[in-house]
Amino acid sequence: MSQSVVMETSLDTFPVRRGKVRDIYDLGDQLLLVSTDRISAFDWVLPTGIPDKGRVLTQCSAFWFDFLKESNHMLTCDIEAMDLPSAINFDPLVGRSMLVRKTEVVPIECVVRGYLSGSGWKEYQQNGSVCGVRLPEGLVESDQLDEPIFTPATKEESGHDINISFERMAEIVGMDVAEELRNRSLEIYKRGAAYSRERGIIIADTKFEWGRIDDELILIDEALTPDSSRFWPADQYKPGRGQASFDKQFVRDWLLESGWDKESTPPALPDAVVSGTREKYIESFEQLTGQTFVWK
Repeated sequence: MSQSVVMETSLDTFPVRRGKVRDIYDLGDQLLLVSTDRISAFDWVLPTGIPDKGRVLTQCSAFWFDFLKESNHMLTCDIEAMDLPSAINFDPLVGRSMLVRKTEVVPIECVVRGYLSGSGWKEYQQNGSVCGVRLPEGLVESDQLDEPIFTPATKEESGHDINISFERMAEIVGMDVAEELRNRSLEIYKRGAAYSRERGIIIADTKFEWGRIDDELILIDEALTPDSSRFWPADQYKPGRGQASFDKQFVRDWLLESGWDKESTPPALPDAVVSGTREKYIESFEQLTGQTFVWK
């Protein structure tokens, strides 16, 4: 079940930037985003991929872009509708590729938190606030907040993004842009979280990325996926502890128990972890969208 994290697509004639899990090909005034099956944890790309993970993320984003009706960068996910050279091997691209408009990327991760978890929980324990947002006393891990909060972060090329205050965000991008992105990010999260809750999934927090075309700010990258969000099964939710999840926590837990020091090359994932993680991604997609994942 384990597989290589390298994917041959015959697109090497185009400029490419390879992120931790996504390859981005520059087609001129458009970009081709290819979500690979690579998986990262603790700032490392693991040597073992998760089959179909990239397809789940791409199809999940496509669902949300259509559902939210928010101005975004997606043009099509249909390979046959893309003007790509005929010599390219299309098979590895099907289901995991999105043709998008090129934008001027806003250098901020727009994070929205509806529940107290992750780095937000750690910061709250230290000083009772998250990114400068003061929270009520006495909250416990995974508590739902009275209202979602906006906690921006810088976009870092490597390592963890760095949480910043809204005031610092305004210094970087300007107050008008900061206020618009805060308001729109909160509104999108609330709509997405309300819908997903009806489908039995809690979106505890998420991050959005935005870009500019002329004077318009539009949603880019991915949207409300299990890689950009914490997805929790609603029927297992219980405040006061960490939660079961639909994301790569299955992988993180195995790595923590493996004895890996987080400083050296990560170990290969065993088949059971690979298949279990794949099943979690597919389960979240099917439960959220009501669609059947067709690449089984």
